[in-house]
Amino acid sequence: MGGAAVSTLDTVGAVLFIGWTVAMWLAVVVLAYANRGPVRPWLYKTAVGLIGLGVVGQLGHFQEHVSQAGYWVANPYSPAWMTPWAMSLARGMGQIDPTKPALGMEILHLTGNFIFLAGLVGIVLITKRAVGHLKSRKWAKMGVWMQGIHGIEHIVLTVSVALGASRAIGLSTWFGAIEPGPALVTYRVWWHFVANLIGTGILAVSLYHLWKEKRVVKNGYAEDKPEAKPDKKPADLLACEMFPVSTEEAVRSPALTNHSS
Repeated sequence: MGGAAVSTLDTVGAVLFIGWTVAMWLAVVVLAYANRGPVRPWLYKTAVGLIGLGVVGQLGHFQEHVSQAGYWVANPYSPAWMTPWAMSLARGMGQIDPTKPALGMEILHLTGNFIFLAGLVGIVLITKRAVGHLKSRKWAKMGVWMQGIHGIEHIVLTVSVALGASRAIGLSTWFGAIEPGPALVTYRVWWHFVANLIGTGILAVSLYHLWKEKRVVKNGYAEDKPEAKPDKKPADLLACEMFPVSTEEAVRSPALTNHSS
């Protein structure tokens, strides 16, 4: 990957992908802050959009890991493989420091993971105003914890390469102790495949429950409307206000009690 020429398409794709990640996390910050205040018309739709983009991002991310695992099954002793579109993005991102060939790939997987994580956070945020215990929120929180830890793993891998480590350091490389070769490729490919398989499964369950609970969730974003007050009061109420009568007088008076003598 390091020796391949970088095209304009590689650069544009990398910029857009990183911009996608940044935009999603800006949306997370805005939603988290705005949800502390009164209901606003755009909150619900923005949260839905955030979740949708997270799902799309994870579908692309997960298929990359499925493809890598499939390639390993057919070629277990070959170097790790990436799809053409992933190679293009990695080349574009690798321009940050061309002297480190693996840096672009690490940045790509880091951003992919954080797009996924933002989508899970979106489910937690959209269910915040709902009343009661929601299974969608429970599963999304589980996913946030898991992918948060996975995100830290990718941060460590990326930073270690950026700082000049001869190989990425993290749980998926056994902290750099595994020598480059088939053993490292096998361990890392399957480590990330399993992690994403579990994370994607948690997302799917959370989305399933979110669909079932959508009415409760949407009701949490119903704008509070003041109760309409009648323009005119009934005549008997007006009379009572103008001529107040005590309870004792009402009992003694046939006219007031509506009884004939």
